[in-house]
Amino acid sequence: MSASPSGAKRPPQKKPVRKKLKKPSLLGRLRGYFLAGILVTAPAGLTFYLAWLFITFVDGQVGSILPPRYSPDTYLNFNIPGFGVLVLLVFLTLVGALAAGLVGRLMLSWGESILNRMPVIRGIYSALKQLFESVLSQQSSAFRQCVLVEYPRRGMWALGFISGVTEGEVQSLTADEVVNVFLPTTPNPTSGFLLFVPRSDVIPLSMTVEEGIKMVISGGIVVPPDRRPKDVRRVKLAAASVTEPKELNPTAGSPPPRPAQTDTAKS
Repeated sequence: MSASPSGAKRPPQKKPVRKKLKKPSLLGRLRGYFLAGILVTAPAGLTFYLAWLFITFVDGQVGSILPPRYSPDTYLNFNIPGFGVLVLLVFLTLVGALAAGLVGRLMLSWGESILNRMPVIRGIYSALKQLFESVLSQQSSAFRQCVLVEYPRRGMWALGFISGVTEGEVQSLTADEVVNVFLPTTPNPTSGFLLFVPRSDVIPLSMTVEEGIKMVISGGIVVPPDRRPKDVRRVKLAAASVTEPKELNPTAGSPPPRPAQTDTAKS
């Protein structure tokens, strides 16, 4: 044993006692197995259940319109799931092929001229037509990119989706080039806010729209991975000190003020 410079002996050091890990009880293991079973079966079960509800609804609606002589239920003793969905897909494809031709375009323009003469239906039809044309168009950029915007104040960030480039009166009244950003709410992304944000204040994200919607619905529990290169990750773009000018935040980057000296310190 070594001695200290003063000659006193050091007390012997105690060996660290390793605590033995307690094995989970039978009830704890069963609880873990039960939760694991829920995590495995719940997503697949809910997906198949929602798909079954959709197929059943479409089959019921199409079966009520389809004549009995064309329905397979008349000749078979059982129902064919998905037959209504198949009939609907064939019908929509035939309507699209007909509308692409000359006769179909003439019939479509004639039908639109009739709808445009109706006071209430005219506004609903034109709004729905513009919505479907902007979303389903192959050259449309609606909801093609996830972005990060500062909302509702400086230093707080929100996830949004670019729904298009701002045009018309809104763009002509603003000095900067602005874009339409849809800001969804959690957990229902079908409702939200429409923001006109300058393009310079929008930070594009590498995640897809599907990943962004999953993140919104889960309330931030499901977070997509960062696929950017490592050297790009080091650059911080979303910071209040970066986007906020010094005129609005004069204390940004300045050292904290020194405490004032009291009378006792002076004496």
